[in-house]
Amino acid sequence: MTAAGVDVVARGASVRGPRGPVFEGVDLDVPAGGLLAAHGPAGSGRTSLLLALAGRMRLSGGTIRVGGHVLPADGRRVRGLVAIARAAPAVDLEGRLRVREVMAERCLTQPGVTERRIREAYETLALAPREADLVEDLGPADRLLLATALALAERPGALVVDDLDDGLPPDAHAPVWEALHRVRETGPTVLAGCLRPPPHTPGLTALLLPSRSRDRLPAATAAVREDADT
Repeated sequence: MTAAGVDVVARGASVRGPRGPVFEGVDLDVPAGGLLAAHGPAGSGRTSLLLALAGRMRLSGGTIRVGGHVLPADGRRVRGLVAIARAAPAVDLEGRLRVREVMAERCLTQPGVTERRIREAYETLALAPREADLVEDLGPADRLLLATALALAERPGALVVDDLDDGLPPDAHAPVWEALHRVRETGPTVLAGCLRPPPHTPGLTALLLPSRSRDRLPAATAAVREDADT
């Protein structure tokens, strides 16, 4: 059993830091059980946007609604609905731990997470890590999917995974996106950050975040597509 996915809606969402805008004017609609690919170059604000959608970064302007809960007023409820698999450097697995140790840690620190739930998540992701291996010795795809499995075991309404294609060899991109597609089919909405969106993905919401190198940010552009050809 998994939790039902939740819809994620943003209108004019913006975050500003000491050096100016991190992202500005983001509008998006991700349906419950949908898949978001927030893509753009390094420094475009992808990680910050995903943290904001998860209720972990305060908005400077605009609104975000997750499963009917509006940020920032309902921040605690949103944080209870959204699990973060990876959003480095804020959230990442400790590479010096063994797989069995990060499993045990998650069972101790997250209410409701059990070894059985983690193994069920492994099955969803077609993952079979050797539990004696150090996390840092896993390949990039297996590290990403291990983090995803641990978050999925929390049975969230939405799941965040950032830097999805970071360090992945070309032949690993399609299997990783297929694994995330299976995740959303089990219930939770998937909010992913990447350099490039995947091709031929039904129901994908692709959000392009522009570079921050200009004096003023253009608005982020979101589009829902049935596949890369539409």
